[in-house]
Amino acid sequence: MVKTLATITALITGGASGIGKAIAQTLAANKVEVVISDINHTAGAQLAVELEGHFIPSDLCDPAAGRALVADASAICWGIDILINNAGMQYICAVEDFPEGQWARMIQLMLISPFSLIRAVWPHMKGRSWGRVVNIGSIHSHVASVNKSAYVSAKHGLLGLTKSAALEAGELGITVNAVCPAYVKTPLVESQIADQARTLGIDQSRVVEEVMLGSAAIKRLIDPTEVAELVAYLCSDKASAITGSAFDIDLGWVAR
Repeated sequence: MVKTLATITALITGGASGIGKAIAQTLAANKVEVVISDINHTAGAQLAVELEGHFIPSDLCDPAAGRALVADASAICWGIDILINNAGMQYICAVEDFPEGQWARMIQLMLISPFSLIRAVWPHMKGRSWGRVVNIGSIHSHVASVNKSAYVSAKHGLLGLTKSAALEAGELGITVNAVCPAYVKTPLVESQIADQARTLGIDQSRVVEEVMLGSAAIKRLIDPTEVAELVAYLCSDKASAITGSAFDIDLGWVAR
């Protein structure tokens, strides 16, 4: 699937469940050595065993964690060739009530840590004249929703980071792209349903029908494997001419 090198290693943040897990499974099936990072030690370690990969626990809300994670992964695998910035969290709250510490924590996790990780893997990719960075954005990289100011800000910023890094990487053999899904059938999305219902004062069934799928042309949640297959393609040599792009898997959500 990917360039023929002695070893291809992928680091997937938030890799223990949901989209990250599906990406790890798909890349491993394509003979990529996977390093899974997550705050969930049990699930991450178990998946690493299943995929014959590696697990490194990391809390990327810590500003120093990104650099340490790449150093630890590189010590095991001699460098990271593919970086998947997937780790995320959600917090539903109006701007006027949003705790500043929580807001900053989310920006650290979903925008600052991807930058730190890209910067840390850059020398290895540059030295090999080959690398792939895929940032997992969101429909909220393009549009906004109420009560999601931190999430929307981080995902908008992540798209800007993707484009800027891609321009700098163009002559280095490194591509940088973003995948922007709508609501995916993951534990993170499932946990949002109750939060949204409480915040908006509606039934949980209405959250799915009106909030998550109301603007979609295709009325279903996305399966994580659908996102993983696109990510795998972007990591392949077939996608070597694609960089600085945002690929929407959004059921037609932002077509309006």
